[in-house]
Amino acid sequence: MVNPWEEISLSDYENHMKLSSVMQLQSLNQMMKQQFNTYPVTSVMILGIAGGNGLEHIDKNKFQKVYGIDINREYLTTVKERYSDISSILECIQLNLIQDADKLPTAELLVADLLVEYIGYECFQEIIEQVQPKYVSCIIQINVDGSWVSNSPYIHIFDNLDKVHHQIEEDSLIQVLRGMGYKLITQTENLLPNGKKLIQLDFKH
Repeated sequence: MVNPWEEISLSDYENHMKLSSVMQLQSLNQMMKQQFNTYPVTSVMILGIAGGNGLEHIDKNKFQKVYGIDINREYLTTVKERYSDISSILECIQLNLIQDADKLPTAELLVADLLVEYIGYECFQEIIEQVQPKYVSCIIQINVDGSWVSNSPYIHIFDNLDKVHHQIEEDSLIQVLRGMGYKLITQTENLLPNGKKLIQLDFKH
């Protein structure tokens, strides 16, 4: 089965995410600035990097290696074009995380923003075991109104995502990581215009 994320155009996805009624691209960008700059690490892996939103916050004086992981090859091509200024430390890897988590390299910081929803808890555990990060920073979406996709002119590009979407609960995610020896160190919320909210959970091993 082709993963639906391989068939969604990046421009449609980003145009949906940055609508004033959605504001996820902008909110994630600011949250990622904090994710990248809070912890004493020199390597970071970003799962589901899409078009590279947030990469402008990467400090080349701090990071020696940045891994961008995505299932969509065209997304990764765009990332390399957009962020050629960090090409010396940026490595983009096309990977189906559900099938090939064992091919991931290691990194000190693992960033998973709106990603666990598409792979589930068990696969995320496998990824963490493989990457062996000291810090894990996740952002999940909580759907106050019951619908997990915000209404917009681009809503139909997400029609097939029901096949791979898992509703992730913060308490369950915390328990999963606790069972792997990761302690929750920060938890923050970011309210969105459409009644949804982004919750950031940061863990340390």
